[in-house]
Amino acid sequence: MPTAIIISAMLGLLSPPGITGNGGDAVLTDALQVERPTLAAGTARSSRPPHSRYSLNILLDPPEPGLPRPVVAGRADRPLVVIDAGHGGHDPGAVSSTDGTREKDITLSVARAIRDELVRGGRVRVALTRDDDRFLVLQERAQIARELKADLFISVHADSAPMTGATGATIYTLSEVASDATAGRLAARENKADIINGVNLSGQGSDVSSILIDLAQRETMNASSRFADVLRREATGSVPFRGEFHRMAGFAVLKAPDTPAILFEVGYVTNPVDVARLVSPEGKAAIALAVRRAVDIQFARRTAAR
Repeated sequence: MPTAIIISAMLGLLSPPGITGNGGDAVLTDALQVERPTLAAGTARSSRPPHSRYSLNILLDPPEPGLPRPVVAGRADRPLVVIDAGHGGHDPGAVSSTDGTREKDITLSVARAIRDELVRGGRVRVALTRDDDRFLVLQERAQIARELKADLFISVHADSAPMTGATGATIYTLSEVASDATAGRLAARENKADIINGVNLSGQGSDVSSILIDLAQRETMNASSRFADVLRREATGSVPFRGEFHRMAGFAVLKAPDTPAILFEVGYVTNPVDVARLVSPEGKAAIALAVRRAVDIQFARRTAAR
């Protein structure tokens, strides 16, 4: 059943467009203003006070039920890698101005290719934060990884730039201080996803908790940087990278203190050549294979003992 919300509005105040008040005293226009209808000559004015109160009944659909946790593929004794396909649902991410390709579609397709390659390798368990076109706030993405006790978190994105000449992949890891202005702008843009959806992710906690989290996160950030270097090495010759392939910034989705994490910008949506590579089976396979090799190296000691 829809939920009815009653809004009491004073005549003369701003109200949503397209709603007409009953009683004939005011009409709300699509310009977010209130107009009084002109009375015919000789018509007596209503005795109603000039600031009458109106109640508007608005029917809203009930909230969607909680999202189910993702399926985990692989042997239970293997390390867990969570792959996050950026954006989704009402948030398309970056959109190509040449052919309309959307970042959310690229990220989901690449994330699935990485998952399938990791499952074929058999050395890790794998889960996707989303396996369809749905929107998840940044906190939900990181929380999924934490609740599943992930050993590695990879968030897949596609970059954008004002000029179509920008090309190549970039790996980002967490840092409260951006490595450069471009990295800072990208983090600010990606972090806006939650603000637009009405969610404030400002972390809060006691001083003691903050100190403990800081200590854990410092080692996690080091592990993330090491994995970024390994991924770049394993992708050499098959996945084109920018000259400065490893950058750092304060991405909200990477802030889990106990899970190594990277944000992998696999190319530029604003570059037609990059888009052609990212939507092709060969391009996705090259990315997936590079990730699988890097993941195998990341967990080589753990899997060798099992």
